[in-house]
Amino acid sequence: MAELLSDDEISTQLPSEWERDGDEIVRTYEFDDYLSGISFVTQVGEVAEEEFHHPEIVIGYKEVEVRLTSHEEGGITDQDIRLANLFDAEF
Repeated sequence: MAELLSDDEISTQLPSEWERDGDEIVRTYEFDDYLSGISFVTQVGEVAEEEFHHPEIVIGYKEVEVRLTSHEEGGITDQDIRLANLFDAEF
């Protein structure tokens, strides 16, 4: 099991464009059209499955919101930060 990050660790490790929302980190990705967002979600799903750490995803017309938390630990861990960086590499 991963250990929860402290508030300071979250602040220093949080990738740019991501924000903290309580026990989650969140980013909204913007796209030119709906299908580009869907394609991105497919890539996110593949990465998440490989890492066995799954985000909550909200799909809009030209944006996709991704939320990460470690449910078992009850907050934000290194796994969440790692996955955020991996998702950003896909975009």
